[in-house]
Amino acid sequence: MAARGRRFFCTAGRGLEPFLAREVRARLGATEVQRVPGKVSFRAGAAPGRLRGLRCAERLFLLLRWAAPLRLRSKGKMLHEIKSLVVEEPTYWLDVISVWRNFHGHEGKSDDTSQENQLPLKRKSEEETNIAAKRQKAERVRETVSEERQVEAGERCVWGQGCCTESVDSSEDPSKCSGEEEPAVNEQPSFSFRVSCRCSGAIAKVLTSQEIGRAIGTALMKQCGWRADLRDPDLEIFVHLNDIHSVVGIPLFRLPLANREYIKTAGLRSTIAWAMASLAEISAGAFVLDPMCGLGTILVEAAKEWPEACYWGADISDSQLEGADVNIRTAGLMDKIELLKASVKALPLPSESFDAVISDIPFGKKFKITKDIQLLPDILQEMERVLRVGGTVVLLLSQDLHKRMDGITRRAGNDAPNTISETGTAEALNADGNSSSLVNGAEESFLSGRQTCFGSLVPDGIYEVSLGKTDAFIYKYRKVCAAGAR
Repeated sequence: MAARGRRFFCTAGRGLEPFLAREVRARLGATEVQRVPGKVSFRAGAAPGRLRGLRCAERLFLLLRWAAPLRLRSKGKMLHEIKSLVVEEPTYWLDVISVWRNFHGHEGKSDDTSQENQLPLKRKSEEETNIAAKRQKAERVRETVSEERQVEAGERCVWGQGCCTESVDSSEDPSKCSGEEEPAVNEQPSFSFRVSCRCSGAIAKVLTSQEIGRAIGTALMKQCGWRADLRDPDLEIFVHLNDIHSVVGIPLFRLPLANREYIKTAGLRSTIAWAMASLAEISAGAFVLDPMCGLGTILVEAAKEWPEACYWGADISDSQLEGADVNIRTAGLMDKIELLKASVKALPLPSESFDAVISDIPFGKKFKITKDIQLLPDILQEMERVLRVGGTVVLLLSQDLHKRMDGITRRAGNDAPNTISETGTAEALNADGNSSSLVNGAEESFLSGRQTCFGSLVPDGIYEVSLGKTDAFIYKYRKVCAAGAR
């Protein structure tokens, strides 16, 4: 097992699965990479520090089971089959817990390796009493759950002491959720757990998440002698059953990977920002611009991953620039990123001075699309002006802007002799061998239909991604000649 590595899976925002699959191969040397909506599984022998370095993942799990979807039968037979996915001999769980304990040791969780006890210890008491940390954790977990629920709707239950409701923030005693009596304190083993179950699709019409969680929890208590604890367990067991697969895993880190400790004020989702930067083909010595940088999330993510490039951010808002400055300082990137106050319509920068332009176009969020959509051609022309020949433009557009962008590029391309189809773009990406190879294999994300040029900017791919409550589109363009030369 040590030579081949262990099996893991990550959750990912919808549309980011191809980016994540490529990342685990490139960053971890992962094998047996498989992806389904919302998840990517793989085998890797990487250390915890390298696994924590995944930039496009939401959460990381130690994979225990990845099986076919359950057959629809009677409740009793289905519950028996579900329990067989989780219940193993105690020696199996000792091995699993040993791996889990190793990862938590890298998080700073109290862990006395000299003790004979094979089970992990509780979290440090000061961490449990830190109110600010709890609030931050709760907020991050809510964000992660929101991302995971984009993929498919389904009820979710966290099983601790018996069955509970979906809310884990309830102030009620969790033991009230079940008619089962809680064991006496002096009889409880030192190791505690809870089961987080998500059930969707056809199986959800037969069994509820509460029923599944209760069955698994009761079986583990009898088999391993563990104590169920909803509020503060040592170990959480994640079970997801749907029409595609049956997955069982253990989260290896308490906080999601998508939450960056170096981002003081959150703006664009960090996983989206990283995916955009990975498309920009950033190389050592390159000059990268975000002309509508906002809080600077894209610049920070790019500078963390490709530190040998030079980064510039511009924005017309003083408050946004102040927030970006705080994030840059928190990330320790003051020597990597320069900020300036300027309008994206008239950047005080020389022509053909940047190798990549990356930006989240904020229309439809803080501005009215009906009024300011007319500025989009001017913005594209200014980006085209400051970009060097051979450089790339990567934009994040809302659904409304995506529709309007198609109209703009069609009008701009009416006089152009050539258009590039989806197939041609995919072939170009597959043949590419530079840093953008992080997303090779992501051609499934391309949207159907023909794409047209905008001036000297040739389309190089469109990717649909989810921002949680809404969808967005990542556009990639390449500058093939000097502006105005076509």
